[in-house]
Amino acid sequence: MRPRIASLPPVALAGGALTVGIGGLYLVGLLLTGGEIETGTTVRGVDIGGLSREEAARKLERHLVADGPRELAVQVGDRRGAVDPRQAGLAFDIRETLDRATSTGADPVGVIGGLFRSGGAVEPVVRTDEDRARATLGKLAKTLDTRVRDGAVSFDDGRVEQVAPRTGYALDVDAAIGALRAPFLRGAGDSVTVLPAREIAPKVTAEEVRRAVRGFARPAMSAPVTLTAGGERFTITPAVLGEYLSMRPDDTGRLTPGLDGKGLRAAPVVADALKNLPATPRNARLGLEGDRAVVTADARAGVEITDKALGKAVLPLLTRSGTARTGAVTARHTQPAITRENAARLGLTEKLSSFTVRFEPAAYRTTNVGRAVDLINGSLVMPDETWSFNRTVGERTEANGFVDGVMIYDDQYTKAPGGGVSAVATTVFNAMFFAGVKPVEYGAHSFYIERYPEGREATVAWGSLDLKFANDSGKALYIQAESTDTSLTVNFIGTKKYDEITSVKGPRTDVREPETKVSTDERCVPQTPLEGFDVTVERVFHDDGREVRREPFRTHYSPRDEITCD
Repeated sequence: MRPRIASLPPVALAGGALTVGIGGLYLVGLLLTGGEIETGTTVRGVDIGGLSREEAARKLERHLVADGPRELAVQVGDRRGAVDPRQAGLAFDIRETLDRATSTGADPVGVIGGLFRSGGAVEPVVRTDEDRARATLGKLAKTLDTRVRDGAVSFDDGRVEQVAPRTGYALDVDAAIGALRAPFLRGAGDSVTVLPAREIAPKVTAEEVRRAVRGFARPAMSAPVTLTAGGERFTITPAVLGEYLSMRPDDTGRLTPGLDGKGLRAAPVVADALKNLPATPRNARLGLEGDRAVVTADARAGVEITDKALGKAVLPLLTRSGTARTGAVTARHTQPAITRENAARLGLTEKLSSFTVRFEPAAYRTTNVGRAVDLINGSLVMPDETWSFNRTVGERTEANGFVDGVMIYDDQYTKAPGGGVSAVATTVFNAMFFAGVKPVEYGAHSFYIERYPEGREATVAWGSLDLKFANDSGKALYIQAESTDTSLTVNFIGTKKYDEITSVKGPRTDVREPETKVSTDERCVPQTPLEGFDVTVERVFHDDGREVRREPFRTHYSPRDEITCD
């Protein structure tokens, strides 16, 4: 230890015989204080007075680091956690701390001053590795951050449910790095450091939740509502209403009620009440008395209850009480295109054409022909519109009411869904032919079938071949179709443009003989032979007792090979 200055020999004699100057004191100070730490110097209770820097550094590393806090208790918002100082990059800087504790240097004032003072408590210097601190605090934020929660109101089985709002807190990582230094310096203890965080206020407050419950939610669930729609009356209970009610915040945080009209419309209590309403209009049915068109069944307007209309009717009732919770849903009425009153104005006054195809009875044919006839019957084709067989009848599938039957595929009979529908296509084609309207798309069978007129028949295939015609008669056109187990008839009703339309068939040309084949296909259907040929049929238009024009229809038939199924 350095000797105290009081033990030095006298440096001045009585009467001023000998005096030591400032230079002498500086020299003495350097000899006595240079390179050592002042007596009485402590760092966090560790005495390092009179030690060299190396000795003091070793002592501080043993005691200061060992006595440092193992973890720091922190809080973000109302959540608490802990930070490991080592993981956060917090440590005592021994070198900087000793620089602070060393009181003298080479300057004369510092050296001479050291002769007349002793050390004291020195605050240790804290070093922070900001990258490690930022990474540690980032992980801490994932557990201590509180997500803001808006207040909410919902409905469950006729009851009102409330969600209390909650303030959100998001740790400010950059600001929190500096906030860790003070608790690290304080050392172990029970104190909790509140870290800086961004406070996020809920958009929907508790007061707004109370207002929404009082003003809408509780009244809405207080009793059923009763509605009248299209003549049907039904009651909806709070439990059902609650399934489709919601309260959502607007831009200002105010909870506003909403109703899922589509969902409520599909709810059994509503759907069952409305299922008997005619959703689509039904045209008046036309028939024939001789060649004159007559109405056989009156038209019916369609009554549609839209999702929007249902919601618009229900919402205002929910804040009312008693008998005031009863209202009417505005129905949308769709008028039919053909009525008893307008049929004549549309030009649906007389028979333009009629054609009948007869066939051998078969269960599949009865089903498929009958289904196609039901879909075609009553078709209305306005002037300049194009009618499509495939669009009207739809795909021939089981879901659409068709079954497997015999049809031509790849120049031979086979079994497939919708077999027999070509009889309907041929009948419509001939009715179109003699009505005199314009063909747009059609195609004959690949080989000739004896029950159909040569060159005046048609087949259809979903996705590849359609039967279409354009109504160029100048008036509306109505298709009447009916069938039995052995025949079907199609009538075209409208206004005649020509007095008469006839057909002239030419001779068979380019006749080709069939072959004989054996098929092992499990869907094979036996087939009798028939020659192939070409034929031309002319459609002849007559007006005022004279022929006005002719239109050729040319058909090529392949030979129908004889097929035996093995």
